[in-house]
Formats: sequence, C-alpha cells, structure tokens
Amino acid sequence: MITLKKALVFSIILVPFLFSSCTEDDDTDDLIGNWIEKSSFDGPARSSAASFIIGNFAYVVTGYTGDVYLNDLWVYDTQGDFWEQKADFIGVKRSSASGFSLDGKGYVGLGYDGTNRLKDFYEYNPSTNTWTQKADFAGSARYGAVGFQVAGKGYFGTGYDGNYLKDFYQYIPSTDTWTLSSGFGGNKRRNATVFVINDKAYIATGTSNNVLQTDFWEFDGNTEVWTKKRDIDRGDSGEYNEDYALTRANASSFVMNNLGYLATGDNSTSVWQYNPDTDLWLEKTSLEASGRIDAIGFAINNRGYIMLGRSGTSYFDDLLEFKPNDEQVDND
Repeated sequence: MITLKKALVFSIILVPFLFSSCTEDDDTDDLIGNWIEKSSFDGPARSSAASFIIGNFAYVVTGYTGDVYLNDLWVYDTQGDFWEQKADFIGVKRSSASGFSLDGKGYVGLGYDGTNRLKDFYEYNPSTNTWTQKADFAGSARYGAVGFQVAGKGYFGTGYDGNYLKDFYQYIPSTDTWTLSSGFGGNKRRNATVFVINDKAYIATGTSNNVLQTDFWEFDGNTEVWTKKRDIDRGDSGEYNEDYALTRANASSFVMNNLGYLATGDNSTSVWQYNPDTDLWLEKTSLEASGRIDAIGFAINNRGYIMLGRSGTSYFDDLLEFKPNDEQVDND
C-alpha cells in the first residue's frame, strides 16, 4: 500500500522527469524544415559524383557505384521534375572529381580512377551537348577537392594528392589557363564543402590527417581576399558550443535566399543553416532519409536539393528537396 507521503515523494520525482522529457521532445519538434521526395535519379546509384548548375538545370556526372567508376552525364529539370541522359563525359571514368559552371558552360576535372589521381579538365557545352578537353589543372593531380564559381571566376582548391592540400587555382576560360590564387590561411584538408552567397564562397568541414577540421573561411570573389570566420564549433559568444554539431567530412551544401545549408557527411542526417550577416548557424529539420557521405547538394531558383551518396556499402539514387520554412511532415 502506497502511503500519502510516499505518493507525494514519487510525484515530486516524476514531475521533473516528465517536464524534462517534454522539453527534449519540444526541442526536437521546434526544428523547422521539411524534406520532400522528388523524382529519383535515373542513372545507377552512386557516390562521389561531380555536379554543376546551368540555368534551371542540374547536371550530375561521373561517380562510383561500389563496383565501377562512371562517365555518364545526366541533367535534372527542376520545373518538370524529370531526368534526361546527355553525352558521356569524355575523360577517363572517375570518382571524387570537382566541378563548377561558368558563362553558361560546365567544367569538370580532377578525381580518382581507381588507380591514379587525376588533373585533366573538361568543358561541357549544353547547347551542342558536347565535351571539350581543356588545359590540365595547374596544381598537382588530386581528388576530394572543392570547386566553385564566384564573381565570374572558377576555382579548384584543397584536396589530396598523397598529401593534404590547401592551395587554390583560378581558371580563366578566355585564355584557357590556370593561375595560382594565394592567401588562404586555413588548414589543409580534403572532402570539404563549399557554398557561394553574393559573390562570396564559404569553405567548411573536411579532414586532414584523420582530424576533422573546424575552421571556416570566406573568400570574396571581387577582392580575392580570404577572411576567417567563426569556427563551426563556436557559438555566438565565440566559445565552444556543444550544441553545434557541424564538424564532419564528406558533407554537402547549397544556398537558398542568401542562407547557406550544410547537410549529410560522416553518415549524419543533421542540417544546419548559416547566416552570413550574423556568422551563426541554426539547426534545421534533419534529412528525412538515410545518413550518408559523398552526396551532392545543389540549389536552383532558391530550391535546395540533396541526392545520391552512400552509407557503408549501400549506394543511393534518391533526390530530396528541402523546404526550410515549412513544418516537418512525414512521408511526403
């Protein structure tokens, strides 16, 4: 028989527990954002593909299935939500290549073919559906580098050539030449991610000598000056913030409405939103799919997407769109 005194003690213990549990659930429920399944990729499931955006179309090329390296090219129509195969990439089949778009054309280079690290470089013309080999990358052959276009100029940088790297090179299409771009004060790394907001590129995450990197950098494409931002494990006080769970490698990113989004990597599903005005991150609803590495992130007309990638020996062919300001809804 439970006495009144014992019941009161039990209730005092139980109430804080219930309050704590509700608070934790509320914290999870407070995350905003919704993921919507879109038309799955028509090509073979893969990881470590390269991509670039031209107009309203996303292009996905090369990659690795777990068995073979690939050279196929696919284009996604965001308005019609369908895929179409285009002319195969003319370089050697590969994974972990890098890409960017510039002046209405796509560029892909670097990577790994299963034996060799690569430095060849190619241009894709969507008007003629043709590839043309261009001048080799001026740096060392490598894979796991970042590629981006900012202020009308294309760049490749970082990666792994047998050593971890931190150099950046600018590509000039009018002369088909590469020029060393100096000034990056960040750590060496491979498998970082990069996103571009208003002619400024932001590079984050990655690994160097098996250590995950926390430094975060902004590159101004107009002045070509690098600026160190707050480390990705630091909150608004500038001190370490245990709630910031951004540190990872092999992540993906995209930009919507002048905000950066970082997702996936190291089999994570967590999603974080970056505000360049405050230099702070906000957690959003997690990816409503399997955690993964080596996925692709892209955005077109302020619509952000994550696709492909792998978890262990499982390779994915899914495509999901993120609605950052919507309430989370299951199974849509």
